[in-house]
Amino acid sequence: MAELNVRPLIDDRDFGVRISGLTLEQTKDDAVRAGINALFTRHGMIVFEDVDPSSAMHVALSNVFGPLKDHPSKAVPRVDQDGMPGVIDMVCEPWPEGRIAIGGREVTQWLPWHFDHAYNNELNRAGVLRAIDIPPEGGLTGFVDGVELYRALSPDLRDAIEGRNVLYRMNVIMNDFHFGAPEGYRCLAENPSSAAVMEAAKDTPRAVHPAVWVRDSGEKVLHVSPWMAEGIEGDETPEGDALLDRVSRAIFERAEELSYWHRWKPTDMLIWDNWRVLHAVSGHDPQYRRRMQRTTIKGDYGLGYFEGGASNDNRILERTY
Repeated sequence: MAELNVRPLIDDRDFGVRISGLTLEQTKDDAVRAGINALFTRHGMIVFEDVDPSSAMHVALSNVFGPLKDHPSKAVPRVDQDGMPGVIDMVCEPWPEGRIAIGGREVTQWLPWHFDHAYNNELNRAGVLRAIDIPPEGGLTGFVDGVELYRALSPDLRDAIEGRNVLYRMNVIMNDFHFGAPEGYRCLAENPSSAAVMEAAKDTPRAVHPAVWVRDSGEKVLHVSPWMAEGIEGDETPEGDALLDRVSRAIFERAEELSYWHRWKPTDMLIWDNWRVLHAVSGHDPQYRRRMQRTTIKGDYGLGYFEGGASNDNRILERTY
């Protein structure tokens, strides 16, 4: 792709690429757009470096990949500018009430490995993220490829989980982390907004997604979100829970060697494939402010459904984390 400076995200790995210096004008070029989409389909993640750090560029870049999906809840903060649909504003002020302890340190904004909207039958295509206020330490966003995770599982665990479906429900109570919680994990203080989220979701049916699915390329993807998982469909037994916990712990263990953790700069933007990639947040010292902005790309892989055949009318308002 002669027009762009493209290089691997990680040397000697096929997961992800970096593109440097993309301009607003280039986002309008059909050939450039097609080339970027081909890279995204193949590699699952793109880090755009040295781009214009503006909402206009954020939206233009997002539109390269498809139409934006606006957030259905008007309570979620947005960038208040005309022509900027779907840009949500995630601000963590110093010393928030929600905090956890992990690895012997107290942090805020930590999130475990997950894919977005697991609690809904439809999965958005992707997310495009950028950082505005960056803590001097921590605050990293991690990504791990489900294709690589599948290959890294032991053969017996692959055989045990393949063909199984996982049940998910909206659950933002950090003291209620069912599967694969890291050693030493403790919730020190819940986010005060969590109770309202749980109340709004209490009557929503659980969503179901396959633990492993096959891409058009023929590659198998391990696509299990330890966060918000409730069990294995048709096997909510001690044995089924033990299997899901084994898989979740294997994800955390394999991610130690396979994950990419992005250290943010204001001129970075990145996109990841929500049908293939899990992501996480490292957390940061509560004394620092962190502000991120994000868009969501519409789409669905067509493999999820609500338990019991519930219709789309039962889905809850989607919330971005």
